[in-house]
Amino acid sequence: MTGSGEIRGLSWPSIARLALIQVSIGAIMVIMTSTLNRVMVVELGLAAAVPGALVALHFAVQLLRPRMGFRSDTDGKRITWIVGGMAIVVLAGIGAAAATALMETSTLLGIGAAVLAFFFLGFGISASSTPFLAYLAERVDERRMAGAAALTWIMMIAGMIATAMIAGFLLDPFSYSRMVAVTAGVCGTAMVLTVVAVWGRRDGIVVDAFRGTGGSDREEVSFKEAFAAMWGDPQSRRFATFIFVAMMAYSAQEIILEPFAGSVFGMTPGESTRVAGMQHGGALLGMAIGAFGASRFGTLTRWAAAGCIGSAVALMALAVMPVMGWTEGMKLSVFALGVANGVFAVAAIGAMMGLTVQGKVGGAGLRMGFWGASQAIAYGTGGLMGAILSDVARTLLGSPTLGYVMVFILEGILFVVAAWIILGMPRTSPRPAGGEALANQTAIARGLALSEPG
Repeated sequence: MTGSGEIRGLSWPSIARLALIQVSIGAIMVIMTSTLNRVMVVELGLAAAVPGALVALHFAVQLLRPRMGFRSDTDGKRITWIVGGMAIVVLAGIGAAAATALMETSTLLGIGAAVLAFFFLGFGISASSTPFLAYLAERVDERRMAGAAALTWIMMIAGMIATAMIAGFLLDPFSYSRMVAVTAGVCGTAMVLTVVAVWGRRDGIVVDAFRGTGGSDREEVSFKEAFAAMWGDPQSRRFATFIFVAMMAYSAQEIILEPFAGSVFGMTPGESTRVAGMQHGGALLGMAIGAFGASRFGTLTRWAAAGCIGSAVALMALAVMPVMGWTEGMKLSVFALGVANGVFAVAAIGAMMGLTVQGKVGGAGLRMGFWGASQAIAYGTGGLMGAILSDVARTLLGSPTLGYVMVFILEGILFVVAAWIILGMPRTSPRPAGGEALANQTAIARGLALSEPG
């Protein structure tokens, strides 16, 4: 921020163009998690655990995010990482569709191929998404952090909705060859959008602050040293814990909401899908509210905490709706949950971007990768936890309604814990040995990046 109040860094059109990268990833994931999931379970008659395990695998691979973020810090080639990672995502997406088609004739061979495809899917997402978020964080003025996060995720959600509608239309009448062709079309379009997003953009800036000592024989800081320095920073560690707890609660609700509407309130698949749509609509509204509010008053961490508290209140309301038998109240609670989720999401992402470039220990890519890995593992674990706990509670309590209620209450508690964690984050944190050089690199690179044309 300059003394004159001038906003430096990326302009809104430039941010929107870069957001096409996240749109591309979201579009491919619609096919991976929705279309292929349904085909494996319905058309191929496989256990739901098969696609569930494949999706969990792609999340597990994203433990590589910190290392890939670190490499993009040290070589400075963030654009190269983004394009190369997306190329892997595109090939893995097409491979996953082909593997699903192969399951029709050879189940074991098809599953084996799908395991390989989903492994590289997670690998490619780690390689592209982490440097992208670091690149964006380095080049966005602090006053635009919340707005940039909202714009990026709103565009991604809109892209996912558009992909689902267009792909759904093109998949009828269904055939495996048509499924592969549609997937290839979506993936090819995603690759083109990625190239458009980065066209004319410069790679990152590497300075000698990522080196351990001066002189001609100086040694680069290793990933192990950099990660240890970052792990020793209380702020980085606490924010990672916040991301993990909050995303556990968020992902657990997502997987059981439609079954809850169907089992407890007797809704048809179409009706429960519309209820889920109300949640997504609420999330878009919440993102807009969070971006507008955080840019004018309060802090991003307080807005993230408010979103968590709002989510907890909405979940508690959902938990009592079966007792009241109030269908419209359930719908209102779902919409309110979406709004609160949207506020939490945009504020948390904005805070993540801000903390990435505040000059604490570690490079921007390393820290973004660390927090991204926390999010990915929490998302995979939370979804599985929600499904298992609802089944276990249903069995032990002898009632599907009580099973869902127990999960909603647990999710609400997790959101309250997440709010407590982020509100207690220290304003400053000591720099462990070995961390100062990495902090200097971030500050210098950000200063140079903000001076680039938007």
